[in-house]
Amino acid sequence: MPFKPIPAAIAVIITLVIWFFVPVPTGVTPDAWHLLALFVGTIAAIIGKALPIGAIAIIAMTAVALTGVTADTPKQAMKDALSSLSSSLIWLIGIAIMISRGLIKTGLGSRIAYWFISIFGKRTLGIGYSLALAELLIAPITPSNTARGGAIIHPIMRSIADSFDSKVEDGTQNRIGKYLALVNYHSNPITSAMFITATAPNPLVVDLIADVTGAKISLSWTTWAVAMFLPGLACILLMPIVIYALAKPELKETPHARKFAKENLAKLGKLTTQEKIMLAVFGGMLLLWADVPAMIFGSAWSFDATAVAFLGLSALILTGVLTWEDVLKEKSAWDTIVWFAALIMMATFLSKLGLISWFSGEIQSLVAGAGVSAVGAMAILTLVYLYAHYFFASTTAHITAMFAAFYTVGIALGAPPMLFALILAAASSLMMTLTHYATGTAPVIFGSGYVGLGEWWRTGFVMSVVNIVVWVGVGLVWWKILGYY
Repeated sequence: MPFKPIPAAIAVIITLVIWFFVPVPTGVTPDAWHLLALFVGTIAAIIGKALPIGAIAIIAMTAVALTGVTADTPKQAMKDALSSLSSSLIWLIGIAIMISRGLIKTGLGSRIAYWFISIFGKRTLGIGYSLALAELLIAPITPSNTARGGAIIHPIMRSIADSFDSKVEDGTQNRIGKYLALVNYHSNPITSAMFITATAPNPLVVDLIADVTGAKISLSWTTWAVAMFLPGLACILLMPIVIYALAKPELKETPHARKFAKENLAKLGKLTTQEKIMLAVFGGMLLLWADVPAMIFGSAWSFDATAVAFLGLSALILTGVLTWEDVLKEKSAWDTIVWFAALIMMATFLSKLGLISWFSGEIQSLVAGAGVSAVGAMAILTLVYLYAHYFFASTTAHITAMFAAFYTVGIALGAPPMLFALILAAASSLMMTLTHYATGTAPVIFGSGYVGLGEWWRTGFVMSVVNIVVWVGVGLVWWKILGYY
């Protein structure tokens, strides 16, 4: 069958039950409630993986158009269903994913990782830091965290483990492989939280924050990067040490790792012309995203982040680093554009139809009834939001379902809007640490067999605590200095 029968049936049943059998609450319009039924059914289908997420998105947009829950006329309903396809944030991520293919195609991503290992690879801990720093370096331009952690860094990590005879098949993964696999994975949530373009759902967070605040808070690429860099750097520096204590490798010294990396760098040879072009485009995009020209020459030299992404892709096509065939084959980019458009569209109209306001009011009443302060409310909302990810297999589904409501409630209970936005934005990536199904990178690395299920979950929980405590602790000081609250 083209779909999974049980997850598909569950999604359909949930939709029908909410639509026909659950009474519409007081204060909610029937259209808003019916759109909620479609929305919850869509989320259930995504979580159950009834179909590929892009296919689910197409069906969801079709349902919105045919049922007319957003408009009075079929023509307007169709326009509403397709409305988010014009979102510049969606295209920013889609284009950046296309550009990230250049890192893999040219070999520049592997070269960067091997270069770090050749410097820091004398000890096992040093190799861990090499993997983490390599991921950090390429994070701003690899919005597919799965591609970054699973397709670029993970093969290198496995090659290193194999070079030290640490193999799952031989039962020798504890020598060094298990430790490196955990570092490989836990670098991913941290780097994802540091840049808008480091994971696909981050622009959705930006969009939801702008919607809730009436565009009073609109996080730019630069604002996000500056705000998250110091807390993220603190977490990335601490993480290899924490995992070293949790999953201590049998092999502590790795004198041959640097030789291994240098040999692979030698095989790669000198920087090729295509790598140089990729590096130049990469550096140029970072400069433009960071608004450096505007700082030097004035606001006339400030560029839209999505326009910069289009410029980078155009440069790679014109120079032959990427071909149009490469772009067409980047299925994850086109897939992301489609399913992001569907989820953002549904979330936007849930807000326009008043359902998010109603739901937020209900949560606000519950939290307010507990008599906690604004600080207590932020803490409760953040922890519930973070650990609810045990019930999600998609960060996008989680963010779409919960972010706007929790953020709205926090602001209503007195949380500083910018401060709470940054905390929830960070939590939206840090929640990836928890399970072996938390994000696309998880099954790739977990599936390699270096880490058992129990240890994966234990390490994930510990790292979630460490990350959120360090991120908020460092962030409170850093964001105060930046004047964000």
